[in-house]
Amino acid sequence: MAYTVTIRVGPKIRRSRHESLDEAIAALERELTTLGPVARRTTRKALAREYEPVAQVAARGELAGPSRINPRVRAGADVRGDGSIEVYQGKLRRQLIALERREAPFDALRRALGAGG
Repeated sequence: MAYTVTIRVGPKIRRSRHESLDEAIAALERELTTLGPVARRTTRKALAREYEPVAQVAARGELAGPSRINPRVRAGADVRGDGSIEVYQGKLRRQLIALERREAPFDALRRALGAGG
């Protein structure tokens, strides 16, 4: 049984498989933290509205597993246009994971999923 990490940046999609939840979260963190500076965006207009960089998702990383058909874990992280990272649980109904004081986003993800880290 393995965990799948999917990284989406624009139209490009990359997938990787990892044996443990800890390895999968580490891979997700590694991939998305390197994208932070590259993902910076400016304010954009669409349909007569302006979207600030923090409201834009520049990249998304998803984590699912251990089963492929009905995964027990569905979570991920969004890299915003300002370079910040938000972590969440769920797929269709995403619930943001609140950060505790001085907690990094991926540490919050590990805490929420019960991973060792």
